[in-house]
Amino acid sequence: MNLSMPKIVILVTILMIAAGFERHDFHTSITRMDYNAKEKSFEVSLRVFTDDLESALSKENGGQKFVVVNNDKNDAFVEKYVRKRFGLLNAQKQKKAYTYVGKEQEADATWIYMEIPCREMPNGFAVQNEVLFELFDDQTNLLNLNYQAQRKSYIFKGEQKVHELGI
Repeated sequence: MNLSMPKIVILVTILMIAAGFERHDFHTSITRMDYNAKEKSFEVSLRVFTDDLESALSKENGGQKFVVVNNDKNDAFVEKYVRKRFGLLNAQKQKKAYTYVGKEQEADATWIYMEIPCREMPNGFAVQNEVLFELFDDQTNLLNLNYQAQRKSYIFKGEQKVHELGI
């Protein structure tokens, strides 16, 4: 095949652009919930891939394009999205109110921070975590929970959107 120089430049440019848009092959979020006994609240840090978060926000908001970076104007959209898909459920299976603290973009990931007041013992409590489930069939959400001297881990995937805490 005989390619002229302009055709080679176009081909190389197309290949470089395609390589730049390569997406990651696994779909996982990691959440850490630490109980702060002094404040009587759970401090939550949720880590998702930024491109996945942008896709989820776009899907949630009628195709509007989102670019998530530090100091952007997207906190209200991120908060609304997370409130719909993540929560601490009391023994009556009602979501406990919580404060959205903010988000922080780091390399290819975004950290989302929340604080959930919890003055009572979390007997019979559960966690709902279906973040990004609407985008990927293979989405897996890991939760690491630290409550007083107990450490537990939970895996959310497929139809498993809620886990009883067992603490």
